[in-house]
Amino acid sequence: MPFVYNVPFFSIFLAMIVGICLTLVKNGRLALRLTMGVAGAIFLLSAWLFAELARTNTSYIYLMGHYPAPWGNELQVGPFEAGMAAAFCLMLLAALPGGRRDFLRDIPQGKQSLFCLFINLTLASSLVLIYTNDLFTGYVFVEIMAIVAAGLVMAEGRGRSIAAAMRYVSLSAVGSGLFLMGITITYYITGHLLMNDLGQAIRALFESGEYRVQLVAGMGLMVIGLSIKSALFPFHGWLPEAYSACTTMASAVQSGLISKCYLFLIIKFICRMCSLEILLELHITDTLFVLGLAGMIYGSLKAMGEEESRRMIAYSSVAQVAYIFMGIGLGTLHGLAAACYQLLAHTFTKPMLFTTVSALVRVGEGSDSWHDLRGSALRAPLAGVAFSIGGLSLCGLPLLAGFAAKFELAAAAVDQGDKMLFTLLALGASSVLNSMYYIPAMITIWTPPADGQARPRPAVPAARDWSFVCSTLLFLACNLALGILIGPVMGQLLAGIVRV
Repeated sequence: MPFVYNVPFFSIFLAMIVGICLTLVKNGRLALRLTMGVAGAIFLLSAWLFAELARTNTSYIYLMGHYPAPWGNELQVGPFEAGMAAAFCLMLLAALPGGRRDFLRDIPQGKQSLFCLFINLTLASSLVLIYTNDLFTGYVFVEIMAIVAAGLVMAEGRGRSIAAAMRYVSLSAVGSGLFLMGITITYYITGHLLMNDLGQAIRALFESGEYRVQLVAGMGLMVIGLSIKSALFPFHGWLPEAYSACTTMASAVQSGLISKCYLFLIIKFICRMCSLEILLELHITDTLFVLGLAGMIYGSLKAMGEEESRRMIAYSSVAQVAYIFMGIGLGTLHGLAAACYQLLAHTFTKPMLFTTVSALVRVGEGSDSWHDLRGSALRAPLAGVAFSIGGLSLCGLPLLAGFAAKFELAAAAVDQGDKMLFTLLALGASSVLNSMYYIPAMITIWTPPADGQARPRPAVPAARDWSFVCSTLLFLACNLALGILIGPVMGQLLAGIVRV
């Protein structure tokens, strides 16, 4: 076995071991630097693995501890998984320095190393969910990620953040319970936990007509459980407070990494365990399609009525997640690949919005209210430009990531009958609604305060924070790359979906 094939194993354990060791580090700044170093190292390793697998067009099974199932654990690795791991690490590399100033201000000094431990465990869990071929191992790390996500939300120790964490834990527990029930039913019927073996057993049972009701129940419970954790409408109730009540770094990590891993697990579940034909016949994809359409409109309408900037961005996430489910609901390979494109676009856009709006708050009145953010972009031009580009991306401006994702979702809906009409109408309506709250927000931050209104309090310009500058430039570069390189990115995603 080539040495590069050990990258997934080393990446997972590097994040876990360094995270545990951070409990011995008392300096929060040092702990954050080490966390960024781990994310950078894993990004380079994952990029190396992706380049090697893409060059040879191969995928492989890695046996953890060299023991076969059921005693050991399997990782299934291909260019698709390695590329997604590299993308998530790159997002983390941008999000951590972008939220550094608020991290040092909001998190008590004694808890900063613990917060970095949570970040490392989140990274390790995300890598496991990307690579694992074992359904129960996926469940274990889904639970680990839920616990550390709650810790990230409540790390500030304020009443609002603690209440948001409790709400998140409550709804997340429901999702986890349903997911575990689905695994239990499916395992009882098939006797398998490896996704590939489960897929063969499910297809055989489906063709024979045996256990049809049990199969529907098992698969449906797993999809619903992960949908709750991904904030699919109408299971989104935990998201607005969880994203807006915590420190900037936690908001960026949650929006760019945690929810995306659950979505990626759903896509793996569909590709490896259930063929699209089975899901279409059981109308599971139709259900996800309808909920996705509803979520796109509902999230945008709620965002329009929000006066707080971070809650507006959070409700916008409800709509953007719904785009992904709509793509899955199309029930085609192109639809799944377009959903992955939207997943990547959201991964690099929404954390940028959270980090930049926090920079605007710092140079404004210190409030999340749009009224208090008037003219803030004039004092932090880079943050204002990045927020504007992020908002325009989600509105669908060409050459940006959001437009590329919407274009591929529309293309995937062609020749899908009634779904094509509903998809195009929903994409158009959602884009208009996005413009109705992002464009006024942009006008507000670039408009000087009127005479007699409160002026922005003196503050150090965000441009002098070189961590924030590097973070923002990296986010912008990734957003532009996804908006311009539509063909190559979509080609890799389609090939990855077929191979998975």
